[in-house]
Amino acid sequence: LRMLQVKLIITGDDFGYCPRRNQGIVDCFLAGAISNVSLLVNGSAAADAAKLARRYSIPIGLHANLSEGSPVCEVLKTNSSLLNQDGFFHGKMGFRTALSRGLLNMSEVKQELKAQVELFHELTGHLPPHMDGHQHVHVLPEVRHVFAEVLEEYGIKYTRIPVEPGLHNCDWIPPSLMDFYLGVEEDSFNTVDVFTKHGIRWPDIYIGLSTMGKNMSVSSIWSAINSAILEVTSRVPSPAHPALQNRTVTIELMVHPGYPSVPPTGGCGEGPDDFSQSWERLHELQTLIKPELQSHYKSKNIQLCSFKDL
Repeated sequence: LRMLQVKLIITGDDFGYCPRRNQGIVDCFLAGAISNVSLLVNGSAAADAAKLARRYSIPIGLHANLSEGSPVCEVLKTNSSLLNQDGFFHGKMGFRTALSRGLLNMSEVKQELKAQVELFHELTGHLPPHMDGHQHVHVLPEVRHVFAEVLEEYGIKYTRIPVEPGLHNCDWIPPSLMDFYLGVEEDSFNTVDVFTKHGIRWPDIYIGLSTMGKNMSVSSIWSAINSAILEVTSRVPSPAHPALQNRTVTIELMVHPGYPSVPPTGGCGEGPDDFSQSWERLHELQTLIKPELQSHYKSKNIQLCSFKDL
């Protein structure tokens, strides 16, 4: 297995959420602790994030958002099925409820996704090399089809399928959150065929649910990576199997580093949420930049990269 090369994309999500999140993500990137970012174009500091990405040559993709804050499409800002009575997106669980009740107009979902791609292009000067969904909305029923169509239309090759190996054994995740994750997992399995049909690709392995916030530690990241590698190598019939010689395994680790948001600054139109104001963001930042994590990658032939390096 020494021949096994691992390409690890460490993506800092929610770039553009607020100036302190942006700063934390940049600090992490400059420390070599993340290798890629995902931009919320409706974030209050999105334009600033795009400038920082250009200044520091940070590889950047689109974190499509249909659940938090306000739409970027002008037409949908006033009267659309994507909005609740307060005029904002329905929220992480509210979006799922509205979807399951058949209240969301898929042509409006498509309109908003396209508007976000266009705004990303306007802010960065290029199309996103990868595009995923904030709060995993992109793998939900119906949405997955529209999402895939938009990616295909714009020639965006890569996305994220949030199925994490070993997730079921993570007994530190509280039951309510585990239920949410298992829902995401089921939706992800049902999305594979749709994305495949549209020629969309994603890394071999996704990790990041078991290592979020307070659950992040050098050892939790390490065991998630090890589970991932084990998962891939066990799919192959035997250790001497030629497919494994020089085989490259690609992994995406989703992370949320930052300095805590200070209200009223931040968010996507409604101000910053609890997670963004908590110490957990800073905890992720401090864990990711630990030198022992960095040296661990080196010793295991793990190369940090971004989607355009795949």
